[in-house]
Amino acid sequence: MSAVAAGQKVLVVDDEEHIVELARLYLSREGYQVEGVADGVQALNRFGQLKPDLVVLDIMLPGMDGLTICREIRKTSQVPIIMLTARDEVTDKVVGLELGADDYLTKPFHPQELVARAKALVRRAKLEPDQPKLIRAGKLEVDLERHEVRFAEHKLQLRPKEFDLLALLAKHPGRVFQRSELLDLVWGYDFPGYTRTVDVHVQQLREKLAGGGVTDPVIQTVWGVGYKLELAAT
Repeated sequence: MSAVAAGQKVLVVDDEEHIVELARLYLSREGYQVEGVADGVQALNRFGQLKPDLVVLDIMLPGMDGLTICREIRKTSQVPIIMLTARDEVTDKVVGLELGADDYLTKPFHPQELVARAKALVRRAKLEPDQPKLIRAGKLEVDLERHEVRFAEHKLQLRPKEFDLLALLAKHPGRVFQRSELLDLVWGYDFPGYTRTVDVHVQQLREKLAGGGVTDPVIQTVWGVGYKLELAAT
């Protein structure tokens, strides 16, 4: 049982019973307390009662769809939300992210991937319990609500994980993150062999920031350790 997960509550909203039971089985093994509901109206009612630490939310639901539920939850809570979809539709993902979803899984998915992403989101929420909606780092603005990055009023086009990586670094300017720590918090993986993924995304992020004219802040390499976001001296 994970010490991090012990006592953490997860609300799984899906009208497919086998999905709920699969999520319950794997998440319970990690110490999460899992409750499942099958329709949208019940989901909102139970959310208010349970006050979960994570919501796993299907898009296609009877009564009220997952996007509407996500919108309603975001009016009062910044609880991490993983959205499920049976279709790999870019539009669904974009709308979900704009409404405040934190991550996406396309059915069918491996339950261990759900567990990994759940751990990452809950850890991130614990790290940032009072997460601001707008992060300013130097002349850069990271808008978590709109899922946008702006520099000098111009939007920068970032992929989802590039955005998540930049947002995490921007929340803690000057703090050095180990590659394994970034991999865990952003990707939800804790396997040392995947740290190359972090290096690739940092390089891509640096190129996009430079291409957008961003000179403050910069992502610096701390040799033998990891990365940090450094603000220009004032």
